[in-house]
Amino acid sequence: MLSLERKLEAEAQRTQLLQETDKLQKALLNSISHDLRTPLASIIGALDSVLEDWKVLDVHAQHLLLETAQGSARRLSQLVQNLLDMTRLEGGALHLNIVRCDVQDVIGTAIRQLGEAARQRQITVDVAAELPLVPLDFVLIVQVVANLLDNALKYSENLAPVQVGAQIAEGQLQVRISDRGKGIREEELDRVFDKFYRETSAGPPGAGLGLSICKGLVETHGGRIWMERRPEGGTVAAFTLPSGGEQ
Repeated sequence: MLSLERKLEAEAQRTQLLQETDKLQKALLNSISHDLRTPLASIIGALDSVLEDWKVLDVHAQHLLLETAQGSARRLSQLVQNLLDMTRLEGGALHLNIVRCDVQDVIGTAIRQLGEAARQRQITVDVAAELPLVPLDFVLIVQVVANLLDNALKYSENLAPVQVGAQIAEGQLQVRISDRGKGIREEELDRVFDKFYRETSAGPPGAGLGLSICKGLVETHGGRIWMERRPEGGTVAAFTLPSGGEQ
C-alpha cells in the first residue's frame, strides 16, 4: 500500500512538473513570437527605406533611419542574450569565473555597455572610499548592473538622474541603483523578479526576463537582490554579494 502511495505521489509530482514545463514553454514561445518580430520589423523597415529611397533621402533622414535600425538590433541582441542566459540558468549550465574585481570597474563597464542611452542621461556613481576588491564573475555582474541600470533609465523621466552606489554593509558588498520614476506598486516589489512578469503600469516593451536573470545571477553568487520604493518617489534596485572578507 505504501509503495502504491509513493508511486501515486511520484506520478502527481511528474504531472505537475510537466504542466509547469509546458506553461513555461508556451510563455517563452509567446514572448519570442512577439518580441522577436517587433525589432526585426523595425530593422527591416528602416534598412529597406535607406536602400530603396537613398536617392531622395537627405543625410539626416538616412542617419535617423540607421539609428532606428541600430536601436532595434541592440534590443534584439539583448533579447537573444536573455533567452540564452535563462536557458543556462534553468539547465544548471552556468559556471562562474570568480576573481577579485574592482567594483568601480564593474559599474563603469556596465554604463559603457548601455551606450547612447547612458550618455544622454545623468548617472552619478558613489563608490565608498577604499572599497576592497570583491570576488565575483566580472562579466555576469556587469550584466546585472547593466540590466538594472537599463531598467532605471527606461522607467524614469528623460531628465531625471539615476544614482549608483556601492559599499560594504554587514560584511557584504551592497550595490544600489536608484531612480526617480513612478515607482513600483508595493504588491509588485517581489513579483517583478518572476519569469515573464511585466509591471501593470505602462512601460517599454520586453519579454520580462531581465530582472529574473539578474536574480538568478546574483543568487548563483550566493547573494540577494530586491526592490524598494523610495519615499520621495521612484525605485531602488539593490543586491548584495559576499565580500570575501579582508584581503
